[in-house]
Amino acid sequence: MPHPDLAPDDLGVFSQALVDYFHTATGQAARVRAAYPLATGAERLWNDFNGLITLSGGWRGTVCFCAPRAMLAQVLHLAGVPDHGDERHSDIVGEIACLLSGRARRHFGESLDVSVPAAYHRWAGAPVALLRGDACRSLAVPLEWNGHRADLVIQLERGGATA
Repeated sequence: MPHPDLAPDDLGVFSQALVDYFHTATGQAARVRAAYPLATGAERLWNDFNGLITLSGGWRGTVCFCAPRAMLAQVLHLAGVPDHGDERHSDIVGEIACLLSGRARRHFGESLDVSVPAAYHRWAGAPVALLRGDACRSLAVPLEWNGHRADLVIQLERGGATA
């Protein structure tokens, strides 16, 4: 198992949320690849646009969807949205973070505290330190859709303290 605390079903909750989002928003299937651990000190998988939630309670850490601009522009195009500006790209990653938040709470229990989902883009001085920490193992879950790659970065551990 790639993570001492997370079972395959735990990872599947987040992966399936992404698959469901892309199918619903575009009518096209996304493919989630096998999760792999990010080595301590590895480069962050921060991308052009990033949707982040922070968890605390029975679990603590972060879950972040990191996607390139070109992928999000294509999602907007297929969804029939004419405006492809930064605000719309941020809306998509924020919506995905919100979906991840709801799925996490349902799966891990109502006692889980989930932050308000936040959207960041690469150029806004985003809190990239939230995406990697030495206290908790990070997993990357690659997603491929329509010739593009995005990553879901899951950094969770059991615990009661705020991440």
